[in-house]
Amino acid sequence: MAFGIKRAEVLQWKAAVARGEIAFLTHYWVDPRFPDMRTVTKVGCSDLDKLSRWCVEHGLNPRYIHHRSDYPHFDLLGSKQREVLLKHRLTDQMQRFGIG
Repeated sequence: MAFGIKRAEVLQWKAAVARGEIAFLTHYWVDPRFPDMRTVTKVGCSDLDKLSRWCVEHGLNPRYIHHRSDYPHFDLLGSKQREVLLKHRLTDQMQRFGIG
């Protein structure tokens, strides 16, 4: 379950993904499979080759790209989430969601 974001933010992310851009969307998240995680960053791109290359460049396995929607994405959690957000200078998302 996602929360802590506005509909406009989701729509902006979806539009960027649909245009084939690498787009980031961080939000609060509850999933019983990951009880210690409280946020997730979705890295999306409709160009699957581009998203796969992005995953490899960041040491992530593209096999875990979620293809079940019109908005393919990779879910970043934990220390890798922090590392990638820092690398892409998305500190505003880190501060907003308390990712330290």
